[in-house]
Amino acid sequence: MSIWSAEIKELERLNDSLTGKSPMLEKEMGLLLRTEDENVAMLYSRRCLEVIVTDLCESELKRPRKTEPLKGIIDKLNKEEKVPSYIITSMHGLNSLSTYGAHPKDFDPDQVKPALNNLAIITKWYLTYKGVEIPGKSLLDEEETLIGVRKSKSDAAKLEKSIAVLPFINDSPDQENTYFINGVMEEILNNLQKIKDLRVISRTSVEQFRGQKKPISEIAQELGVNYIVEGSGQKYGNAFRLRAQLIMAEHESHLWGESFQQKITEVEDIFNIQTKIAESVAKELKAVVTPDEKQLIEKIPTINLTAYDEYLKGKFYVDNVSPDDINMNTAMEYFERAKERDPEFPLAYAGIAGVWLVRQQMGFAPPDEAGPKITEAVERVLELDIPLAEVHYLLASNNFLVKWNWEAAETSYKKVLEINPNHSYAHGVYSHLLIILGRTEEAMEHAELSLKLDPHNIWTIMWYGSDLICLHRYDECISLCSEFYEKNHTAYWMLLIGKYISLHMKEEYDEAFEALKMAICIQYKDFDHVFDQYEKLGYPGTLNLEADTLLAQSKTKYVSQIDLAFMYSFAANKVRALDCLEQAYEMRDPFVPYIGVYPNFGILRDEPRYQKLLRKLNVPDNN
Repeated sequence: MSIWSAEIKELERLNDSLTGKSPMLEKEMGLLLRTEDENVAMLYSRRCLEVIVTDLCESELKRPRKTEPLKGIIDKLNKEEKVPSYIITSMHGLNSLSTYGAHPKDFDPDQVKPALNNLAIITKWYLTYKGVEIPGKSLLDEEETLIGVRKSKSDAAKLEKSIAVLPFINDSPDQENTYFINGVMEEILNNLQKIKDLRVISRTSVEQFRGQKKPISEIAQELGVNYIVEGSGQKYGNAFRLRAQLIMAEHESHLWGESFQQKITEVEDIFNIQTKIAESVAKELKAVVTPDEKQLIEKIPTINLTAYDEYLKGKFYVDNVSPDDINMNTAMEYFERAKERDPEFPLAYAGIAGVWLVRQQMGFAPPDEAGPKITEAVERVLELDIPLAEVHYLLASNNFLVKWNWEAAETSYKKVLEINPNHSYAHGVYSHLLIILGRTEEAMEHAELSLKLDPHNIWTIMWYGSDLICLHRYDECISLCSEFYEKNHTAYWMLLIGKYISLHMKEEYDEAFEALKMAICIQYKDFDHVFDQYEKLGYPGTLNLEADTLLAQSKTKYVSQIDLAFMYSFAANKVRALDCLEQAYEMRDPFVPYIGVYPNFGILRDEPRYQKLLRKLNVPDNN
């Protein structure tokens, strides 16, 4: 048990002090220290807790414990202030961890270290309470001292209240209930994100750790956070069970934990527990929660239980975007059902608008079809006048990418960040608006924060890379895109776009061609291509022919005019590039406002048609 060596040595030191003082605790502790089996270690950790709490029940509450559950006695000791609050926290943590690990199917070896750490804290206090002298200095105290020294010498990031909520484990026999457990986890995360005093990593970046057995400290280091929330849930019929715990990542010490079991008769039964968990975590971290933030956290968007369930199912499919439109179709069906169940459910309309926004950005639907659908759903939400970050984000994106109303878009993005200061998407897309408007310093502040809040999300990486291109920081963009693309070609294929644009601007045409070819063949997989003509026609000739070939096929299948404009600009075909940009403008393509900042369109600077487009867009020429 080497990874728990500090905890084991500390318990051995404490056990030496038990000799003749508490035979029952000495016996259970001895069995714990002799085992090499993790699950058995959890069992005897619990038995040690049983001995201590039973004794406190008799000595402090003045009654026998009998068959009363540990949690009830611990709560009573807390209510009557018989035990210090930090010991109560450790007791609840150990009780929760050891209860959850009572059956092999529930057991996770990552539970052992925090369980032993909590037992050491409890035992040390208990011996002092019993008047037992503990010789020598605690190894854990020494570790804390070293940590304190390191913190005093480190920057403010070490003290930052930064947190990640890992994907909750679905313990339900029916794996179809994963959507529900995911939804509960995401709502807890959303509640935490509303607290300005916390920095909370977004859902997409933690999803990669689903099912992984990495140590908590390693996960936290990869995500750049100091604290981790993890949990599990089970839904069975009209009831659910949920366990959650807060862990300080650096030495994996358990700070708070609680188990909940609840029948679902109304939607408040779900939201009340989600709210309680978020507020408990914030309290443990001593985060300042303003009255407005508390009101936002406790807001319930619908009282219709079936509508909320349909919404959670829709969110599950939106969060699992497929290379085609299949998952978006399924998501739309669930959001429409949620809307039918509760016509005043704002998240249902936000979900519908979100599906159309994804379809537009992924090329599943042309902009002139998606834009009006987004506007229709967003305007319905506005009529409901509910302060939800998701709704204002869609309004902001609609004003920016569909209506091209820069002032209204900025007002809406600021509103999103007022409601949810940890909204990575709002920071990321707002950075693009600021880049287009020529406010580059502000833009990069938001871009960097977006990436910090969601460091493994394809969208935040792409948005950051796009900002780097607009600022002519091509080497940084290539490095960023290559790093993530090499990790997972399937998940991060869209990063090839930023890579080929940057390579083109560096005049590294062979490498640019290879990246562009891979991206176009993935995006337009059912189309004819002419990339095999490269040796014969060279770089500009092949790209010009490829764009012509796709343009011809666009009569029967959708092809992004912006993609064609890029290829024509790379081939220095100004006339065709402008034709495509004008066509994209008429279709309200969301990329059109970027033409004044993307450097490959700099070749069009002296063209009257290009200048006319900029005037119609009301954006400066920053090329």
